[in-house]
Amino acid sequence: LLINVFGTEKRIEWALGRAPGEIGDELKSFADDMMPPGIGSLWKHRRLLWRAYQMKPRFTADPSVREIAEAPDLDALPVLKCWPQDGGRFLTYPLVVSRGPVSRKRNVGIYRMHIYDKSHTGMHCQIQKGVGFHYIEAERRGEALPLAVVLGADPASMFAGVLPVPEDLDAIAFAGCVRGRSVPMTRLANGLDVPADSEIVLEGFVPPRQRRMEGPFGDHFGHYSQAAPFPVFQVERMYHRRNAVYPAAVVGKPPQEDKYMGNAVQEMLLPLLKTMHPELVDLWAYYEAGFHNLAVAAVKQRYRKEAVKMAFSLLGEGQMSLTKCIFLVDPGVNVRDFSAVLAALRENFDPREDFLLLSGTAQDTLDFTGHAMNLGSKMVLDATQKKRQAAAPLGAVPVCRKAATERKGSTVSLHGLGPDVIASRNWQDALLVVKVRNGASGRTILERLVQEPSLAGFKLMAAVSEDVPLDDEELLLWGIFCRFDCARDFVPSKAVFCGGQPIFQGPLGFDATWKEGYPEPLVMDPAIVDTVNKRWEEYEI
Repeated sequence: LLINVFGTEKRIEWALGRAPGEIGDELKSFADDMMPPGIGSLWKHRRLLWRAYQMKPRFTADPSVREIAEAPDLDALPVLKCWPQDGGRFLTYPLVVSRGPVSRKRNVGIYRMHIYDKSHTGMHCQIQKGVGFHYIEAERRGEALPLAVVLGADPASMFAGVLPVPEDLDAIAFAGCVRGRSVPMTRLANGLDVPADSEIVLEGFVPPRQRRMEGPFGDHFGHYSQAAPFPVFQVERMYHRRNAVYPAAVVGKPPQEDKYMGNAVQEMLLPLLKTMHPELVDLWAYYEAGFHNLAVAAVKQRYRKEAVKMAFSLLGEGQMSLTKCIFLVDPGVNVRDFSAVLAALRENFDPREDFLLLSGTAQDTLDFTGHAMNLGSKMVLDATQKKRQAAAPLGAVPVCRKAATERKGSTVSLHGLGPDVIASRNWQDALLVVKVRNGASGRTILERLVQEPSLAGFKLMAAVSEDVPLDDEELLLWGIFCRFDCARDFVPSKAVFCGGQPIFQGPLGFDATWKEGYPEPLVMDPAIVDTVNKRWEEYEI
């Protein structure tokens, strides 16, 4: 059993042969120099062209993964049950290989798989994932979808499964390009090709119109994703090397291994995204918020609101389309430093002109804050500098004088709100976070706070639950952005309609408290925590 294969930046560099950003820069340079191609540019990129030549997988007559072929017995694998309330054991790092029933193009992705018995697992087809598109297509045709699950392969192939590449772009070929040599392959009886040097391979199919409850599962949003019906993978054959190594990943509250994998993916793909969008200077999705819940884009603007156009472009780009919150800043702002982002928000954000709320949109399958699975809302906050025109007042703001406040440095003292507000944090004079006692209504408290005149200088306010530490920025970002739906939990100080367009006046409040109906946050069994603490010196970490 091997866990945390990619759990540091150095391990990822070992897997890829160099830093992820270097790969992205090389691909961007190649794309720039090939418009149009010339003898000089071809010679300049001869090494990359050679690696591209190696992209096509090759077949081998002696695949090591076929050393042992046997009837499936998933109970023989050291499959983890990661969190106490998980619905069972899950494959957590499977490379799932499928082909489009019509296009015949291969897709490789990583999807958790709930073990039901010796030969059946769940097939968690998340929204905007290639295997889900392939299965929908097969089911419409009344066909079973052939599937292969690779457990352990060469590091480049394992990492390629993480990349959010277009569904018909072959991740195995991309791995060959990164490796500088083609990936040796072998063909299974169901017609799918898998890496010949894999550790373990499960061969089978997903029948149409068959569902089974899958989950709950402790996921990378730091909560249990709720049980729901998903397709079923039927395993017909299991292949493996002698003394095979079984890979697994553990996800949960940040930081976990997926922090390093997700950050590496961003560094690798950002240069290509900048080639497609010249106005994009930098982009960062925050692992602290599960990547999809918070992204910041730095944009150089050549005309007014070009940054907003960039936000809409990102919301139409593959996995980026599932992003819930996008902050827009100027090129000089460090997008990886949320304090710097909030400073830009403090100086440049006016909710009357710079806030877009998009309701009724698709949302990440793992996001539990919307009114239904895969549905939710999004928001765009434009914190770039602008030449303002005089804005018409929205009218008198209702005043609530029951709460007197005192601001000193990075703290805010709140009086008159009663015992339900335990603590608060003033983050860059832009975001006020209040910790609310369990069982109290975060919305009710925010409705009072956004009307308090002495707090009118804040741009945003958020209410969080007792389990969110205000002094730990990793967990604070997790506690805010993973627990609210942009539309359902929005508390503006004032809103009016101009035609059919809502115009909001700040501060803008968001109720990010845990609510009835949400899945439980992840908490490890105290007995396991105690065991790890007692044995800590043995681990030599």
